[in-house]
Amino acid sequence: MIAVGDRIPSVKFKRILADGSTVELDTATEFAGKKVILFGLPGPFTPTCHAQHVPSYVARHDELAAKGVAAVVCMAVSDHWVMRAWADALHTDGKVDMLADGNGELTRAMGLEVDLSGAKMGPRCRRFSSVIEDGVVKSIEVEPGKGIDVTGADACLTRLG
Repeated sequence: MIAVGDRIPSVKFKRILADGSTVELDTATEFAGKKVILFGLPGPFTPTCHAQHVPSYVARHDELAAKGVAAVVCMAVSDHWVMRAWADALHTDGKVDMLADGNGELTRAMGLEVDLSGAKMGPRCRRFSSVIEDGVVKSIEVEPGKGIDVTGADACLTRLG
């Protein structure tokens, strides 16, 4: 699993912008030169992810920005169309960037894959939260159970001091 001091892997991903245009981005470029909160979760529109995890970061966006966070990025093993629909449903634009890890490449490269085949969901991302500065992991927490006790925005704000 990725650890403090490691550099975020360079992986290409797609994002659909609010105007409907599609761009291809690279994690190495997107995380360079700034402080970013990257959090991951099992899936768009799933109960905890939709009702608690992403909304916690949307609600606390201004406080995170006041602590020097330039961007908050949510990642899930899903396609860019679903991530755009989810961004629209939760009104994340300008607060949380939705990263579609369509093939699970970033999730695997970070060692955060979890097999949820028993729930008929297939390979997904573990619920985690990290602080990344200039592409280097400064902190990472993986949720030990259900909920967002160590990976939600409140816990992240506490870690930022």
